[in-house]
Amino acid sequence: MSTIIYPSPIFGPVHSRRLGISLGINLQPGDGKVCSFDCIYCECGFNRDHRPHQPRPTRQEVADALEKKLREMTAEGIQPDVLTFAGNGEPTGHPDFSGIIDDTLRLRNQFAPQAKVSVLSNATYLDRPAVHEALMRVDNNIQKLDTVDPRYIALLDRPVSARYDVARVMERLQAFRGKVIVQTMFLTGIVDGTDMDNTGDQYVLPWIEALRRIAPQQVMIYTIDRETPDLRLRKATPGQLDAIRDKVEAAGIACSVSY
Repeated sequence: MSTIIYPSPIFGPVHSRRLGISLGINLQPGDGKVCSFDCIYCECGFNRDHRPHQPRPTRQEVADALEKKLREMTAEGIQPDVLTFAGNGEPTGHPDFSGIIDDTLRLRNQFAPQAKVSVLSNATYLDRPAVHEALMRVDNNIQKLDTVDPRYIALLDRPVSARYDVARVMERLQAFRGKVIVQTMFLTGIVDGTDMDNTGDQYVLPWIEALRRIAPQQVMIYTIDRETPDLRLRKATPGQLDAIRDKVEAAGIACSVSY
């Protein structure tokens, strides 16, 4: 099984299907995975298989490493399109997330003012006021909502905390008042006798109703790109993704597709 464990705190730049030339910022240890979800499609593998032994990088370590990399890229005449918080788990779970965002915005303004600061998040820490406020300061606040069906979330995203409540997550997404991008994974496959296909109206129509309430600036839909830890999953087809995009756009919401 192929698994990607990203270096920490900086990796790349890499080419992102959705964001362009992306310099990654990984707030988790570089030798394992720390995440509040345990998604069966995660390219970093299952949580249990990649327990880290190293600590998270400190706020100062992140700032120093980011400044060093941006100086190197500037000297080479390379400019990132985006500085992306991603990597081996949920970035907003870092205890100094808000301060790290402030440092990143400062360094972006100094070395790559045209670059956007993006956060890829699973929306599990949006109840923390400091997290919400920090996300309001970034350019691309990208929050995961794979479905609004609690049963399906338990099978696909597998929240670590039993307190995860998708209804509460939707309330917190609404609290951004439009300054949010919703990101949703669509896929198919049979896992332990359960049909994991979330491309049909059973899942799509309630999800679109939630999008109407959230009123995001954009929706990003995508499918599997790399090998998943559960090999029984399959990519959604371009036709399935296009049909979902058309429904989102018919609801008056901008939508992009990554096949």
